[in-house]
Amino acid sequence: MNKNKQTGIPDTFSRRRFLTGLSVALGAVGAAFVGIPIIGFLFSPLLQEIPQDWRPVGAVKDFEIGKTVAISFLDASPLPWSGVTAKTAAWLRRDSEQAFTAFAINCTHLGCPVRWLGDANLFMCPCHGGVYYQDGSVAAGPPPKPLAQYQVRVRNDQVEIRTGAVPIE
Repeated sequence: MNKNKQTGIPDTFSRRRFLTGLSVALGAVGAAFVGIPIIGFLFSPLLQEIPQDWRPVGAVKDFEIGKTVAISFLDASPLPWSGVTAKTAAWLRRDSEQAFTAFAINCTHLGCPVRWLGDANLFMCPCHGGVYYQDGSVAAGPPPKPLAQYQVRVRNDQVEIRTGAVPIE
């Protein structure tokens, strides 16, 4: 331990130690000012609830029993500047008078849009050759899971889909 030359008392708090401590403290405050918003930005999606809304897609009479058609509706969480991209799509099939099935338009492999081939009763993904049966189960190709399905209900003679995040592996 260094001693003060004039007083002979041990130097416990030198100017160098003070400035070093001050620099470390100011650096920590600066890092907190920069780091806390970044951490909040990174972790906030984990804490937010994914909105799910019922969206009308058409009148019951507009859909023919046994037919699968493409429908479009407003995304559950569009951003104010989304514009046209706030619209999303799905495949809707009327199974009976009041029963409907809706499939996400995205392949579960990499999210490419699938097409409905009515003659073959298959959904096809043009990107990597994924094929799904009409019930959404995997027929061939790389998709790891069946097509995601939306909940569908009929209310006041309107077909409605419950929108939300569509899982893609």
